[in-house]
Amino acid sequence: MKLIVAIIQPSRLEAVKAALTEVEVFRLTVMDVQGFGRQKGHTETYRGHEFSVNLLRKVQLQIAVNEDFVEPTIEAIIKGGRTGPTGEIGDGKIFVLPLEDCIRIRTGERGSEAI
Repeated sequence: MKLIVAIIQPSRLEAVKAALTEVEVFRLTVMDVQGFGRQKGHTETYRGHEFSVNLLRKVQLQIAVNEDFVEPTIEAIIKGGRTGPTGEIGDGKIFVLPLEDCIRIRTGERGSEAI
């Protein structure tokens, strides 16, 4: 089992969800997050004062999958999350982590059956 954590642009969330549905991945957790990376933020003006916005809004997805679904899930996130045919800085990152155990609270099932 693996836990896939993806950071994507908020505008790409619906495309990523559609791509995940195509590969039969239906369970995910979505969180609004802020981050600072190669985009380095931007400058805004509020009431005549210019200020720097370093943290940019992103969306974080957490998806627990069995081994057979790891690569299809990664490919779906790349397909839905990439801006344009070659992508752009700020499209995001995908992290794949080992998942030691998973327990379904309702039934007590453990491991891959609980996912």
